Amino acid sequence: MTTPIVHARDVSRAFGDVEVLSGIDLDVDRGEIVALVGRSGSGKSTLLRIIAGLDDGYDGELDVDGSRAVAFQEPRLLPWRRVRANVSLNLERPGATRRDLDALAAEALDEVGLGHRVDAWPLTLSGGEAQRASLARALVREPDLLLLDEPFGALDALTRLEAHALLTRLWAEHGFAALLVTHDVEEAVVLADRVIVLDGGRLAHDIAVDVPRPRERDDLRLVELRERVLGHLGVGAPAPSGARRGEDVR
Repeated sequence: MTTPIVHARDVSRAFGDVEVLSGIDLDVDRGEIVALVGRSGSGKSTLLRIIAGLDDGYDGELDVDGSRAVAFQEPRLLPWRRVRANVSLNLERPGATRRDLDALAAEALDEVGLGHRVDAWPLTLSGGEAQRASLARALVREPDLLLLDEPFGALDALTRLEAHALLTRLWAEHGFAALLVTHDVEEAVVLADRVIVLDGGRLAHDIAVDVPRPRERDDLRLVELRERVLGHLGVGAPAPSGARRGEDVR
């Protein structure tokens, strides 16, 4: 068995008297896509920030065995730098020149379909293009773990579908593990190998998505799984309780 890339045990986080996470146990395997879903305030983004190394104020045990990169809902591109310079910002490679780093950034942009926009200013990009640039900035760092905090939430429906296809292709080509925070249950079941439901800062359900790729959104297994996850979230019919890691929906 390989060591999981993320190993968390009894992870808790409080802000003052408010406990946001409580006793989280979570493993993420190499090459696995895990989606975190839950109501607002359930602790999804807090857990992602802890795993990303952006918040060290937690209690418990956390090991991340590999490099990390993060893409947020807001692309966070610097408007005074061209797209290529945004992607290569703070990029380091031993012995690499600035020209080498710019070439790596251009390759990453080409991979996400923005090869023609390397010298564009961020404010001239569409929402979908800006999010692709954000993904390129993460991918050029060749992460073992890609952390995604609702990266597609602000996109229109068609652009979101295109972004889903892009992420699936990049994951298949690069083999990174991914942790995706999302409010979109359909997005979670279409993209992920497992869906984690957080409730009140606790890991309430851990559900396997045992549906081969490529996946069709109208696949009855995905439809059933979507309804089950919604049930766990208190939307629609109640779902069975007591789910454990690897729970199958058939």
